[in-house]
Amino acid sequence: MTENDVLQIFRDTGALLEGHFILRSGLHSRQFFQCALALQQMPVVERLGAELANQTRPLGAVTVIAPAMGGLVLGQEVARQLRLRFIFVEKEEGKLVLRRGFKIAPGERILVVEDVVTKGGRVQETMDIVRAHGGEVAGVAMAVDRSNGLVNLGVPTFSLLALHVEAFPADQLPADLAATPAVKPGSK
Repeated sequence: MTENDVLQIFRDTGALLEGHFILRSGLHSRQFFQCALALQQMPVVERLGAELANQTRPLGAVTVIAPAMGGLVLGQEVARQLRLRFIFVEKEEGKLVLRRGFKIAPGERILVVEDVVTKGGRVQETMDIVRAHGGEVAGVAMAVDRSNGLVNLGVPTFSLLALHVEAFPADQLPADLAATPAVKPGSK
């Protein structure tokens, strides 16, 4: 599967939005990946999950972990394709935590899966949780890397689509974005 194939999936499913968006990172952008629109179709989930599973299989992970909400569907599919255990972290009082009785064994090799990464904050927070519980981060996999190559997570990183997408701090908006009402379509 090529990057163009992945981009076409996002276009065909209406998951690549154009306009003025406030990203979870707080940055503003003309484009937004609403991955949930693509990932509501199980054939798409299976196809993207298979590709990420194939890329990450050599890492030797025994568990897949994903931050809720964005990484849940894709993370579970990658785990299914690899025949691994799947767990997730979720927000509690504004920060991600490991709940629901999930445990991480000392030295357990864990693959982090997320849908879209811009600044890598939720992935880094997930990695910190894995390490705080004694686990080892084997790598990170994502559907879309929109960091423009700026995020270095210090572990092997895989993406199906890496795009150069302009993103701007709120106080440095170009005139066309400043003149357009902003929408915050992602999870909070």
